[in-house]
Amino acid sequence: MENTLDLQEALEHIDPAGLSYQEWVSVGMGLKEAGYPASAWEDWSRRDGKRYHPGECLRKWDSFTGNTEPVTGGTVVKMAMDRGWRPSTSQPGHELSWDDEISAKDEQVIVNPAWLESKEIQEPTDSKWRPAHDLIEYLGTLFSPDDYVGYVTETFEAEDGERKPTRGNYDRTAGQLIEALKKCGDDLGAVLGDYDPGTGAWIRFNPLDGKGVKNDNVTAFRFALIESDSMDLGEQNAIIRELELPVACLVYSGGKSLHAIVRIDAASYEEYRTRVDYLYSVCEKNGMKVDKQNRNPSRLSRLPGAKRNNHKQFLVDTNLGKASWTEWREWIENVSDDLPDPENMADAWDNLPQLAPPLIEGVLRQGHKLLLAGPSKAGKSYALIELCCSIAEGRPWLGFSCAQGRVLYVNLELDRASCLHRFRDVYEALGQPPKHLGSIDIWNLRGRSVPMDKLAPKLIRRARKKEYIAIVIDPIYKVITGDENSANQMADFCNQFDKVCTELGCAVIYCHHHSKGSQGSKRSMDRASGSGVFARDPDALLDLIELPIGKDLRKQEINNAVGRACRLALQAAGKLDEVSQDDLCSEKAALAACEAVLGTQEYKDTVRAAEAAKRVAEARTAWRIDGTLREFPKFPPVNLWFDFPVHLNDESGVLADIDPEGDTTDWQRAMQKRKPKEVKAKERKDSIALAFEACGIEGKVTISALAEYMGVTEKTARNRLKEHGGFWIDDGEVGKK
Repeated sequence: MENTLDLQEALEHIDPAGLSYQEWVSVGMGLKEAGYPASAWEDWSRRDGKRYHPGECLRKWDSFTGNTEPVTGGTVVKMAMDRGWRPSTSQPGHELSWDDEISAKDEQVIVNPAWLESKEIQEPTDSKWRPAHDLIEYLGTLFSPDDYVGYVTETFEAEDGERKPTRGNYDRTAGQLIEALKKCGDDLGAVLGDYDPGTGAWIRFNPLDGKGVKNDNVTAFRFALIESDSMDLGEQNAIIRELELPVACLVYSGGKSLHAIVRIDAASYEEYRTRVDYLYSVCEKNGMKVDKQNRNPSRLSRLPGAKRNNHKQFLVDTNLGKASWTEWREWIENVSDDLPDPENMADAWDNLPQLAPPLIEGVLRQGHKLLLAGPSKAGKSYALIELCCSIAEGRPWLGFSCAQGRVLYVNLELDRASCLHRFRDVYEALGQPPKHLGSIDIWNLRGRSVPMDKLAPKLIRRARKKEYIAIVIDPIYKVITGDENSANQMADFCNQFDKVCTELGCAVIYCHHHSKGSQGSKRSMDRASGSGVFARDPDALLDLIELPIGKDLRKQEINNAVGRACRLALQAAGKLDEVSQDDLCSEKAALAACEAVLGTQEYKDTVRAAEAAKRVAEARTAWRIDGTLREFPKFPPVNLWFDFPVHLNDESGVLADIDPEGDTTDWQRAMQKRKPKEVKAKERKDSIALAFEACGIEGKVTISALAEYMGVTEKTARNRLKEHGGFWIDDGEVGKK
């Protein structure tokens, strides 16, 4: 798709003075790669008068000879968007592209143009206007008595014939000026010097050092200027007030604009630039077309009390909006967020909202999240494919009833052919007629997967009108962003699933692998690899753990499998009544009985069928599912056979008494506990670190919370913290050193 973005427009939102050298060079490279002339870079660079050197851009331009990974125009766009610019192609009403991001509401947007009411200003009549009073109030609001003030009453004729302000005066304090103005009888010329009423007069809104008028001469970065020459005055006034800008003084310029002197209160020039960029960004997002040339702290503004082309430069108002930059910034961030307001329980008590209907009965509600965790070879992907089929057909899954509806399977691991074959294999193995194949969509992304924070908006865009009741993402290691052992980074990662649930109103189901080592002695929620966030974030966690099959049980399963094959062969031949049922309980006896009553070919076919059934029984693995649920009571463990390619409930109950740790004797278990001291010490340190991370998800970590999590006394928890050495303890609270 051809790039139609105007990079010249993007450059208007990038201040070259605020960039590092490398960022400045990157802008040049991006412009050249996008086909712009060197003059575009040159003209833009002139805005940084302190670092600009004539001819430097042209010399460097010729050195940009291409690269295998070139800087593109997208770099310029990204810089501009980071500073508040929104290109026209990102505005509502256009056809979304692959890389467009979707959000319900743009942060920091407060003004709704459809409901904005213009607030007109009234120029005072000659009889009511008091020029000296306006200027005294302006000076008293912006300056301390001993601050040096810069002002200009004289002009010179520029090359284009326009009258421009001179450097003006900067050697008098605000106190001196106020005392003189009180005695001037509204004759400003007697105090400041006569000015041309055709061009007016100017004043600098930040204090100076009395030695010059450049940015280096500014002694305090208190204020910034907001001005727009391209908007209706009433609209400017309305937006300034609607945004609650912390305006110290609002002045009519005598021309097309209002000058809002906004409190910035920056401690340094660097902080001033950052805050002004933020201020301009918020104004732009809310429809204020700000003049970008007014960023510098030594900028001139219109002096209230002067005249300009028969219009009065007058003080419209003082101390508007919030009282300080900090208060305004906090208000902007809070009022423009997407968070709901708190609600009172008494108001909702008699009118409680309907709970979301179950997607998986007793396990998961629609619109919630489920994590399926397990080791490799547990058939997790097959289990999720089985779930997709069950939702599409409205049939039970692993014994749990499922709602019927549309489902999307996001395939990140398999090639397309393998994935499609798996769905068919599962349907056939389950013996389910595929009546509702049209309810299953598959998004094959092998080789094209992107991190989850990038995938989520693309997924939302594609799924918005599909009315899915579930989206299955398999596997998540392909899209994990950050370190899976970091609680903060994994919390951010899991938030992407919340975003999908909220935007689409459907359940999100995903799987993750176990950590290394034995899992049987761990709680189900502690088996998933990485941060404990994985186990505590979803509304339902289903954990698969393998059950060891002893020789006796394996032999029993082989006998049963061969017996079933022989029974089917005898039944087909009409000779089932000629064989004792006891004979069919043994592999050897069943085959011997078949040989005795079946014809030669029938027997050979039976032997082949019995061998196939035996191989399946030998390959069978046994599994147990434990659940940790947020919305439903805990269910009894579910025992399964993984009979490739599907999981089948253990209807016989033979798996119920198997210990996941294995069939070990008392003396073997005792020997396993005799670990070297250094191993035990490491395990204790690991346990306290894991407990701290898990408890930290809720915020503050306490001794009592750690003890409860580990199932030990508070004294033991304290001892383990001291042994670890990486934590501090203060009045029952625990933190990392």
